[in-house]
Amino acid sequence: MASLVQHGKSRAAAAAAEATARERRARHGARTAARSPGKPELRRRQLAGRLLLAACLLAPALCICAARLLSPLPSRVSSGDGVYLAEGNRISSDDAGGAGALSSLRRGTVDGHGPPGPIASIPARFGVDHVRSSPELDKEVKSSNPENRTGLDNKSGIEGETISSAKSGFPPENSLTNFRQSVAYIEVPKPMSKLHCDDKSKDEGFPYARPIICQMSGDVRVSPGSSSIALTMPMQQGVEGLRVMPYAHRDDSLLPLVTGVDIRAAASENDAPKCSISHDVPAIIFSIGGYTGNFFHDMSDVLIPLYLTSFRFKGWVKFFITNYKPWWIQKYKPMLRRLSHYDIIDFDSNKDVHCFEEVILGLVRDRDLILRPHPTRNPKGYSMLDFTRFLRHSYGLKRARSLVLGEMPGKKPRILIISRRGTRKLLNLRQVAAISRALGFDVTISEARGNLKRFATMVNSCDVLLAVHGAGLTNQIFLPAQAVVIQIVPWGKMDWMATNFYGEPARGMNLRYLEYHISEQESSLAQRYPRDHMVFKDPMAIHGQGWNALADIFMTQDVKLNLRRFRPTLLQALDLLQL
Repeated sequence: MASLVQHGKSRAAAAAAEATARERRARHGARTAARSPGKPELRRRQLAGRLLLAACLLAPALCICAARLLSPLPSRVSSGDGVYLAEGNRISSDDAGGAGALSSLRRGTVDGHGPPGPIASIPARFGVDHVRSSPELDKEVKSSNPENRTGLDNKSGIEGETISSAKSGFPPENSLTNFRQSVAYIEVPKPMSKLHCDDKSKDEGFPYARPIICQMSGDVRVSPGSSSIALTMPMQQGVEGLRVMPYAHRDDSLLPLVTGVDIRAAASENDAPKCSISHDVPAIIFSIGGYTGNFFHDMSDVLIPLYLTSFRFKGWVKFFITNYKPWWIQKYKPMLRRLSHYDIIDFDSNKDVHCFEEVILGLVRDRDLILRPHPTRNPKGYSMLDFTRFLRHSYGLKRARSLVLGEMPGKKPRILIISRRGTRKLLNLRQVAAISRALGFDVTISEARGNLKRFATMVNSCDVLLAVHGAGLTNQIFLPAQAVVIQIVPWGKMDWMATNFYGEPARGMNLRYLEYHISEQESSLAQRYPRDHMVFKDPMAIHGQGWNALADIFMTQDVKLNLRRFRPTLLQALDLLQL
């Protein structure tokens, strides 16, 4: 009996255990079923996931489109006369970006793309017709509501016209039509023109007065056809009747050779000539008349002053040239191209009216073949070393430094002897070349004519330059640094001219400089004048008679060197090349 009871208990326990197990399996199955959906549920979830991914990808594009539709019009939608702004698009005149945008609004055209005029259309992406063409919008103009003025209107004090649909000052979020009704038309005045001319720049030791140079800004209109520049500004004393000769050498004898440019004041835009071309870079107007054609004057009167005036613009400047000479432009094209990225404009034949925000009339000049720091003339501190580097880049000159004797065994220093066909000829040129070879020089004889790039390359290949006083010595600008310049100074107390025109410039270009002063016997003047003539007894008396007497006598002599007397100068040049 006890065994039967025990057996019953075991069966009951087993049944209870089985029930518990089934319950556990049921719960586990429910959880598993919850974690593992069926096929229909799985497909629905996959589809929902794909839709969510597509929405995430499309959302940025939709946001951008919505922003474009609802955002105010940009401030640069303009004509030469006014600015279209969306209400609530607050533009501060103190903001640098806003100032740049407002500056750009002054230009009705850019570089010959048509004269300024009414705005053609607002960009199509805004979906907006221009304000003037909508009668519906014209009916809703409210010019007296201060709440609808833009930030530009409030800060500048300009009486603008505002078209408003809401007092909040912001375009409605859900209506493109209401957005069209939140456009304002605001008149932006032309900037006040300014003029500054500098003709008070004489300095001690400079042989002549510096040329006048005028700088203009604001509404500046250049009219080559009338050789004039108009400034929109109230009448000011000293503006009317101001005529400038834009050549960087001030000499009354040059007046017939240089085209003058008049500066005029216009009381309003209507009094100024109408723009036919507007430009977004400054302009420099200068002449290549005067003494050009002489290499010394090409450099000292035009090219070095042009470098000093324009290099700071890094090519973003336009050149107007008076007394235009195509051959001159072609000769110096490598330099001109590096100073300006634009085609040169022939001032003498152009008939357009060019509008600028900045114009420089004339060129800044320092001394002959010399550049020195100056607070107004040369605030950037450009030097002749900078200019010679500029030349090397312009003409592709390879040598930056001359030969040092002994560094390259067997290599001879090269000397260039510049010959002359006119006055101041070296009468015993062959003998001078022979003694130079005997002393160890590799000799080249050439005249400074023909292709400038070819001659510049020849000069750059030399270590010594030898020439009688004259424009040929200007070619020292192509020499490598530490090269030697030997100037043969003619008879007649020419010391000042020799040193200031070529000696000091050579030192400023990091060149070594030597002078050889000829004696009375080495000058051809000994065959033209007796020894008791003032030409020999008192040369300064000839100087006192003026430039014409100096040019007729001392500048017309030829030279025959005493080779024994000249030999030590050549040896000194060799010594300098060893340093």
